[in-house]
Amino acid sequence: MSSKQAIADMPSEAASVTALPARAAATPAKASGHGIARNPGMELDLGWLEAMRHVNRSALERRVASLTKRRSIKADNQAAWLLRAVSVMDLTTLNSNDTDERVRRLCAKAIRPFRQDIVDGLGISAANIRPAAVCVYHPFVATAVDALKGTGIHVAAVSTAFPHGLSPLKTRIAEIEASVADGADEIDVVIPRGLVFGAKWQELYDEIVAFRAACGESHLKVILGTGDLATLRNVMLASMVAMMAGADFVKTSTGKESVNATLPVGLAMVRSIRAYHDRTGYLIGFKPAGGISTAKSALDWLVLMKEELGRPWLEPELFRFGASSLLTDIERQLEHHLTGHYSANHRHAMA
Repeated sequence: MSSKQAIADMPSEAASVTALPARAAATPAKASGHGIARNPGMELDLGWLEAMRHVNRSALERRVASLTKRRSIKADNQAAWLLRAVSVMDLTTLNSNDTDERVRRLCAKAIRPFRQDIVDGLGISAANIRPAAVCVYHPFVATAVDALKGTGIHVAAVSTAFPHGLSPLKTRIAEIEASVADGADEIDVVIPRGLVFGAKWQELYDEIVAFRAACGESHLKVILGTGDLATLRNVMLASMVAMMAGADFVKTSTGKESVNATLPVGLAMVRSIRAYHDRTGYLIGFKPAGGISTAKSALDWLVLMKEELGRPWLEPELFRFGASSLLTDIERQLEHHLTGHYSANHRHAMA
């Protein structure tokens, strides 16, 4: 399936935009339950990897600075963009004190993300705006699946010895299979960062291929742990290997590193996505995670995606925020839009 066909299968709001230029996909694929033709992967191409080694950090930083300074989104437009941010959110709880009840409360928040007075004030009761997924540890997958049954909200499970990825491969694959069996339709895996430092691209590729096979029909998001990878070159090369191995999404961080999602890192990753799309015709999703806690930072990421990849990447099939506290700040900003006043966080209940 070509990228134009894939975009045509997206919701009508996205299909009305002009498709990005691309070559036809070499391997035909049908649209998945997420609405996008899945990336089948390709053989590891070390020559292409070598050609992607050169990353100009200063140029990326200048581009990011121009995006965040040039765009100013205000009033009704800002409210609309913030509602879009909620619709592409993976509402997340990944804490050592998580419980089944806490996960149920988070799912309830995902089903009704805004107080009723905000819904009525914005006139969005018919829009059914909700986060795209709820993301949890494996022990809580079945709880989330039960709580979200019939809502259309996906359940994502972090896996493969999250957040470090250092358990035996057999153990990591078994964890994926267990989460899929419990009903998770998205699996967020983490790579061992040492494979990147050692340039062990074949081993990294083989592991991700095995993860993809264990996922079956569930979508595979590959977490790079960019804060640990040290250089944008490592980020670019790890992104390319993940996509060659069949990743449906590439994701910045676990949220547990000392440095998580940053815009220059995000720009390097979305340009790897664009290069893969130009060569294969397949659309790969992107998920920044960790440290995105304010409405302003969410707007910066949305602008980056719109400017670099185009309108199709503002849909949940191709873009997600990994977030826990972000929804609270967005809800506060929407209340300010309606009333002119900021409210306290406790007025916007979370799990």
